[in-house]
Amino acid sequence: MRAAIYCRLSREDEDKHGQDESESIQNQKSMLIRYATERGWEIYDIYCDENYSGTDSDRPAFNRMIADAEKKRFDIVLVKTLSRFSRLTEVTEKYIEGKFIEWGIRFRSAVDYADSENKGNKKARQVVSMTNQWYVEDLSENVRTVFNNKRRSGQFIGSFACYGYSKSENDKGRLVVDEDAAEVVREIFRLYLAGSGKQHIARLLNERGIPNPTKYKQLAGCGYANGALVNGYGLWNKTTVGRILHNEMYTGTMVQGVKRKVSYKSAKMIGVPPEKWIRVEGTHEPVIDRETFDLAQEMLREKARSDGAGQVHALAGKVRCLDCGSIMVKSSFQYGGVTRRYLSCKLYAGGKGMGLCTRHSIRLDLLEAEVAQRAAENIARYYDPERPAPFSLQGENDKRLARIHKDISLLSAQIDRREKAIASLYLDRAGGAVSEEQFARLSRAFEAEIQQQQSRIGQLTDEENDIRSRDGEQKDLSEQLRGLLTAEPLARELVSLLIDSVEVGEKDPDTGEQPIRINWLI
Repeated sequence: MRAAIYCRLSREDEDKHGQDESESIQNQKSMLIRYATERGWEIYDIYCDENYSGTDSDRPAFNRMIADAEKKRFDIVLVKTLSRFSRLTEVTEKYIEGKFIEWGIRFRSAVDYADSENKGNKKARQVVSMTNQWYVEDLSENVRTVFNNKRRSGQFIGSFACYGYSKSENDKGRLVVDEDAAEVVREIFRLYLAGSGKQHIARLLNERGIPNPTKYKQLAGCGYANGALVNGYGLWNKTTVGRILHNEMYTGTMVQGVKRKVSYKSAKMIGVPPEKWIRVEGTHEPVIDRETFDLAQEMLREKARSDGAGQVHALAGKVRCLDCGSIMVKSSFQYGGVTRRYLSCKLYAGGKGMGLCTRHSIRLDLLEAEVAQRAAENIARYYDPERPAPFSLQGENDKRLARIHKDISLLSAQIDRREKAIASLYLDRAGGAVSEEQFARLSRAFEAEIQQQQSRIGQLTDEENDIRSRDGEQKDLSEQLRGLLTAEPLARELVSLLIDSVEVGEKDPDTGEQPIRINWLI
């Protein structure tokens, strides 16, 4: 008789038994080898799964044993207890009362005496199997309760912190700002609020050589793997940018419980409705202030993009209802084949006629024309457009230089991490931990990335030198504004430079007049 020995140990078993070694893999092996030897059974193979739950359907050694059983390579499956084989009733019944009989294989457990050849203990075995499943159900519920309590108290329970944060070394349930990544998050919000679309932002980040969140975590040695990753190039895409723009965690609010398992029997995750998410404010330092985040959400909900190039209309996020202060949302209508875009009060649109506010509707192109005209009039009050202004947009150059310095700093840090990774690989090769082929392949990849980062640093350095060399030739404000004022349609750069917000009132039904108030920045 040939026997297959199966051993299993999971973390919950270790926690349950504490220092007791009776459930250890080694103990199970020794006991079952002795058990088989005493009965004169030949041991075909020993199959061991460590750190796998009894409800897991993807246990590698278990599945290998089942495949060998189907090929009838042994006559007996021997385990210490029924729970080592599985904690799910449907699994034990499927094999012990189904497949094993079909394949001519006997099942035997050494401690609780389950024996498929003994028909008299079938009911007792089924009761034990049900008890094992009840244990798993209770354990699953207890674990879920503990996790939810931790979530409600503001503790972070994820395996990896979201991009922009890391786990505190002293308290793994608390998040701390990862400044390098956090600055990239701030830049994404700045670019989006300035009018760049998600695809455009992704392209800018890739041009600067900034690794995406998955690559960044891997370079930091986090052991992070993204199941949706299609290549290892570390490139940004609009989906990743959009996920960051939607993530409320950046405001200092802990948001968890956004997904849940279908059941303890399955690893499949499903989404949880936002109203059931567990949110705790003020648990960690914000990367983005609440006002900036809320404005980004308004722009995302409005879908303010005017075309597929990722551009937004010039006044996106700037127009508010004069009466209730709500953001004005965009809608489109067609008249005789011509598409007209309108803005209306968000509170009116969301209230569905409940009287929360009135429409305040205004044609977007007419509003842009009015804003452009008033901008020209406002500028004319301060200087003659035909004469040079006594000041320039030096502040804009300072911002560009600060951004270049930050990018160079980030790239230099990435080069340093890659050089350290190559040095570590060299030591691993010398110690025999990696093969010559693995070392060559990985080091080539790191060296290619270093060259890419160095090339980007060179481009940024050239850009910096160009800005500095043109300081004395900087166009004055009047010339720059003249170009923005004559641009059609209204230039968003002009709006960002001059306007804090535009407030639109309700149209007078008798006169047709509609109040428009512009709050200027300068």
